[in-house]
Amino acid sequence: MPNKRPLGIISKRNLDASLAALLKAVIAVTAMFLMLPVIMTVLMSFDSRDYLGPFPPPSLSIKWFEQFAHNVYLWAGFQTSLLLAVSATAIATAIGALAALAISRMSALWREPITTAFLSPLVIPGVIIGFAFLMIFSAVNVLPTFLKLVAGHLIITIPFTIRMTLIGLLGISATLREAALSLGANERQAFLTITLPLAKNSIAAGAIFAFAFSMDDLTISLFLGDFSTYTLPVALISLMRSNFDLTLAAAAVFLMGLTVVILIVLDRVLGLERAIGQGSYRG
Repeated sequence: MPNKRPLGIISKRNLDASLAALLKAVIAVTAMFLMLPVIMTVLMSFDSRDYLGPFPPPSLSIKWFEQFAHNVYLWAGFQTSLLLAVSATAIATAIGALAALAISRMSALWREPITTAFLSPLVIPGVIIGFAFLMIFSAVNVLPTFLKLVAGHLIITIPFTIRMTLIGLLGISATLREAALSLGANERQAFLTITLPLAKNSIAAGAIFAFAFSMDDLTISLFLGDFSTYTLPVALISLMRSNFDLTLAAAAVFLMGLTVVILIVLDRVLGLERAIGQGSYRG
């Protein structure tokens, strides 16, 4: 007689299959929920109507991208945002890498509280940080507007560079540095030939996050900018209040496209998984 499977095993397998199907459905619904605003924004940016009408648009056009390309106000904000993000990222990456190196060599007793102190700006609302900087620079008005913006953006970018770099540094075995020192290298040579090459992907990951958050910041830029030096998010908010049209959607799609291009370049140069800090180097 053929072997009969116990009823309990069949029931468990059916339950496992049902749970697997449910899990896939939840993942699909979640993915659609996350992608829905992006899809709607992309479609709205190609809307051929002169007004914001019901979704979806009846026909497509690139006229909103043409208006965005000729909008001097938005392009001035984009240039400021790009220059600000590059400047803040470069400074934050240098400071964060050095701070993370110092923290990684501390004892565990001091490492955690000091790391928490450096990461504390991430839990403070941007409105509070922006208002605090506004009060400081109102009392001591010695910096041009752009440098005020750089100072404000460093507060929100340095924690990312410290955290990501620290993850990479703590994954490097101390025996590698000790081996280099025992073979005659000094501290500088050991850092440049051992530590830095192994930690460069974590440093790059911190720079990616710093650049993204700097480009996307609104609250701090809103407090520290002025009528002649403003970022693209501030320009978009101002345009939305004064003359709301789908040029905003075209600008958003442009920023998404820029982000995709940056990720593709990083994937070709570093490898995206390695740039996000994959792997550890403990031996």
